[in-house]
Amino acid sequence: MYQPARIDESEIISQCKKGSLKYQEMLYKHFYGFTMGIVLRYCLSKDDAIEVVNDGFIKVFNTLNSYDMNKPFKAWLRTVMVNTAIDRRRKELKHQFNIDLDNAAPISSDTYIIESLSAQDILRLVGTLPHIHRTVFNLYEIDGYSHEEISRMIDIPASSSRVYLTRAKDKLRKLLMTA
Repeated sequence: MYQPARIDESEIISQCKKGSLKYQEMLYKHFYGFTMGIVLRYCLSKDDAIEVVNDGFIKVFNTLNSYDMNKPFKAWLRTVMVNTAIDRRRKELKHQFNIDLDNAAPISSDTYIIESLSAQDILRLVGTLPHIHRTVFNLYEIDGYSHEEISRMIDIPASSSRVYLTRAKDKLRKLLMTA
């Protein structure tokens, strides 16, 4: 049976730092699936996600010299991709009408666990949320950012981040009850 050759990440990264297009292509192909998995959580469509991944890799290649080889590459790459997706979202928000939610009260409800759902089912439900709710939900619940960090990342008040998260969870609960 054919066994593909093991890819030495550190060698690929050092060759990319030297500007080798061959190794940049190898890096892109090696991490494409990983980055798409991250970016799809923040984008409205697969086409948007592809654009964000491509923009993210351009940033990676332009800033690769600032990457510290003593730290995990995947974590650095993940941060670049999340920030690229957030930057794109921020650019889109400039063209939309947004209501400031500073004075909105969070909606409270009981928390429960649905054990019969798979991760794929949950991701599908999260994908049906409005874009801002999905973005805040992903950043807070999946990626572990605080409301203050989310506030700075997508340029909304921290209180709005809390409200969007609460509303996202409430919509998910309603979707779960109808599913």
